[in-house]
Amino acid sequence: MTLESLNALTSSEAMKQFELCCGSSGWVRKMEKNRPFNSIKNLFQKAKSIWFSLSIDDWSEAFLHHPKIGNMDSLPNQFQNTKSLSINEQSGITVATETTLIKLAESNQLYEDKFGFIFIVCATGKSAKEMLELLKTRLENNLETELQNAAIEQNKITQIRLQKLLL
Repeated sequence: MTLESLNALTSSEAMKQFELCCGSSGWVRKMEKNRPFNSIKNLFQKAKSIWFSLSIDDWSEAFLHHPKIGNMDSLPNQFQNTKSLSINEQSGITVATETTLIKLAESNQLYEDKFGFIFIVCATGKSAKEMLELLKTRLENNLETELQNAAIEQNKITQIRLQKLLL
């Protein structure tokens, strides 16, 4: 899709495309309302500024649209719309040992119990071991710090998905 074709989509078609990039309905609505974008740079700047202007509730909604790192079993049913994106993003999981996957599952649960949302990380290019180490490190944070970390990681994911949209 080109920037011109994205700008030319109907409102509902544009929203469907934006939903593939970020699960926050507030972000999706604001992105749609900011069309047309005058350049790709403008699109990415708006995406970032809108994301960081949203509430914690909006962020939490976006986080719900991701499978837990390493939980590829949830993709066929729960995350059908973004299944192929998540599989590609978490490709480092496919070569993980069973021990690493078990540790990821355990650490994911500890993280969710502590912070109230799943561990969000831009998994693109990271191995399962790298993600596990990041998860363990971030478990040491307080809630405020971790909300910011998760928001930054979600923005990275959104930016990558926007790039793929425009390929």
